[in-house]
Amino acid sequence: MGKIISIANQKGGVGKTTTAINLAASLAVLEFKTLLVDADPQANATSGVGFDPKNIKAGIYECIINEAEPADIILETSTPNLYLLPAHIDLVGAEIEIINMPDREQMVRSALLKIKDDYDFIIIDCSPSLGLVTINSLTASDSVIIPVQCEYFALEGLGKLLNTIKIVQSRLNTDLEIEGILLTMYDIRLRLSNQVVEEVKTHFQQMVFDTIIQRNTKLGEAPSFGETIIMHDATSKGAINYLNLAREILQKNGLTRLSNDEKTLPEE
Repeated sequence: MGKIISIANQKGGVGKTTTAINLAASLAVLEFKTLLVDADPQANATSGVGFDPKNIKAGIYECIINEAEPADIILETSTPNLYLLPAHIDLVGAEIEIINMPDREQMVRSALLKIKDDYDFIIIDCSPSLGLVTINSLTASDSVIIPVQCEYFALEGLGKLLNTIKIVQSRLNTDLEIEGILLTMYDIRLRLSNQVVEEVKTHFQQMVFDTIIQRNTKLGEAPSFGETIIMHDATSKGAINYLNLAREILQKNGLTRLSNDEKTLPEE
């Protein structure tokens, strides 16, 4: 049975979608069958793997509202072993449409349970909010990864997210775990980046991934080509970082071994 991991942070611009796309792609190229679920109305994960959201006729919205079969909607991407359950703009309305439904927090869980056995990993890109669709995603997940950018106000709002996760754990999904806190947008040249790394590691200790995602122009370029970083430039810092993150997650879950020198990219 596959593991479902949400990528969540209600703050925008922290590398959430970039992480969802490229972690999923990295797991896929490491030969784990992976499904990327776009649970963000902006549909950036959908466009980021090469599909135009305007041309998407059915997605996660139809699974939630119309009880459509996910298997009928899932798309195959250009990355081997990587599949997509897409999103389109209608997902904006899902928050309002499910508010009075019974078991409204369980809609995504119900949809994904139908296909969970078909994948090794299911990665959910949550919207930058703590609304009902994000609550649904957390309720459906086995664990959550929290991206935190290495910039000023990095910890702002993190307490609120952790509190939401605790509520989900106590009321909706007792099995939900925090897979880890992921430091993103790290710039080795900036003292601030190093200060944030130290601050986050001091606060959260073992919860923080060893792998740090460095600032990388290729990571920014890849979505404009509708490509994952692996397909865009497999030798870039971004590709190496996300492959190391995938290996670290596999190691945490007892699926592979990772040597210490593979955990972080060496300084240049």
